[in-house]
Amino acid sequence: MKLNRVGIAAGVLLTVTALAACSSSGSKKDNNAGGNGAGGIACSSGDLKAEGSTAQANAMTAWINAYEKKCSGAKINYNPTGSGAGVSQFNANQVDFAGSDSALDPTKGEVAAAQKRCGSTPLDLPMVVGPIALGYKLSGVDKLVLTPELITKIFTGKITKWDDAAIAAVNSGAKLPSSAINVVYRSDASGTTANFEKFLAANDATDFTAQPAKDNANQVFKGQGKAGSQGVASAISSTEGSIGYVEYSFAVNGSLNTVSVDSGSGPVDVSKDSASAAVADAQVTGTGDDLTLKINYATKAKGAYPIVLVTYEIACTKYSDAAAGKFVKNFLDYTVNGGQSLLAGLGYAPLPSSLQAKVKTSVAKIS
Repeated sequence: MKLNRVGIAAGVLLTVTALAACSSSGSKKDNNAGGNGAGGIACSSGDLKAEGSTAQANAMTAWINAYEKKCSGAKINYNPTGSGAGVSQFNANQVDFAGSDSALDPTKGEVAAAQKRCGSTPLDLPMVVGPIALGYKLSGVDKLVLTPELITKIFTGKITKWDDAAIAAVNSGAKLPSSAINVVYRSDASGTTANFEKFLAANDATDFTAQPAKDNANQVFKGQGKAGSQGVASAISSTEGSIGYVEYSFAVNGSLNTVSVDSGSGPVDVSKDSASAAVADAQVTGTGDDLTLKINYATKAKGAYPIVLVTYEIACTKYSDAAAGKFVKNFLDYTVNGGQSLLAGLGYAPLPSSLQAKVKTSVAKIS
């Protein structure tokens, strides 16, 4: 499946609260009439709460602003606290849906907890694709190439100096300093971490032996942890000799140099097109209306940038509060339809058409 090319992120918003064009009556999800607003949007009014992935914060900002502009009386708050926090809040019935860079993990009890919270089948609904950039700050080195094995060894502390012979071997001519490598990782539970670790595990199981997870970076990586994508990006930009992983829009917004990854077919720069090449053979592994995807992190396809994530919205198939269910359905119907066109310029890739059709079908069943 092919992804459309999108532009570069314009900015990052870490707290997302868009106010309605006209206020509601003040009660939560008060009428949810479901009427069509401008542009054919199914409008709801009242309050909708969501929380989770910082990687999708830019998308949520744009989607919320557009939806509330079209739908008088709608008030939506998305709190980008990280994927782990979003899933926890969703399962605790504190928010109506969650954003996560990883699908619910059955081995950690997340699916069972979501099933109990919903009283129905929980859904993992992919909404946008984005590459995970390796940002770095190294004076005099504007171009840096790393193989998957080198990346793994750097983050696990097996390579600790920038002028290590193995790094120099793939960066002929680069003036690599003898200084220590300062690794920066996500200290909070993060789907970005889980996806990055899946890439490491798929390419170098000898050096990365842990089970990929949202919340184990403090145990498996050697360096300093920072909360949120913005925290990692800020730490990289402020500390010479640093390297860390962030969702691409944060690297662009922070003007970070980014690593080119050579998986065996030559160095590949991070971009929307190169991320598309890596996601081209993703498979749906979820059952029924769940659309969990399996990504080939070990792809060696020419021009493919292999460190990618798919960011999901996690919702119930059927809500105990029918008004809440209708609001979630109406808003997610907008994000998978008209909302996809707003992703251009935000550092994301919209859903490929074949996957978009499947997401529409699943969203239509929410009640």
